[in-house]
Amino acid sequence: MSFVEPGQFDMILRLRGRGISNTNVLRAMEKIPRSRFVPHDYVSQSYEERDLPIECGQVILAPLTIAMLLQTLDVRKEHKVLHIGTGSGYMAALLARLSKRVYTIERYKTLIDSAELPLRKYATNSVVRHGDGRYGWKGQAPFERIVLSVSTRLAPSALIDQMVDGGHMVCVIDDHLCKVDKSGGKTTETKILPLKLPKIEPGKAQAL
Repeated sequence: MSFVEPGQFDMILRLRGRGISNTNVLRAMEKIPRSRFVPHDYVSQSYEERDLPIECGQVILAPLTIAMLLQTLDVRKEHKVLHIGTGSGYMAALLARLSKRVYTIERYKTLIDSAELPLRKYATNSVVRHGDGRYGWKGQAPFERIVLSVSTRLAPSALIDQMVDGGHMVCVIDDHLCKVDKSGGKTTETKILPLKLPKIEPGKAQAL
């Protein structure tokens, strides 16, 4: 029987109570310890329902927010996933458990350096790139699933172009969680529910 950290079981129960029903998502969040991706000073708050600060003025999103993004994304084991906004690496690690391979992009080199060790342990099928997430990862396209950990005013056209036909992207557009489906070269945008995320930032940065 695998070890479950204090607070982790309560987190899973809380997520179930808030409408997270995808067993693969819940199992991934049970297996990947969030505490390994938060700064030392916040380890005791790892499983609380709140965003936690990380370097470069960024945050690790609250468990429910991440679970909603993943449940909406509907990842399968055969999928190749593009993830925008690596941050602490926690969501990339969850995606790695859910999919065949994850390509994750982060604009802050400092965050990539911090996430390197836990990703090496919990997400061996992930690759991290230092770059501007708005333009995706053309050299590894196409992707069955794309997810953004940041909000945007419009669904980035470069990311839509990098989706397979029949794939979909999950992102927050104008403070609404949205699913963007691609079929026959056309896209359909569906609003799921209101949700606020940090806004996407242009370019790439070494550190603050």
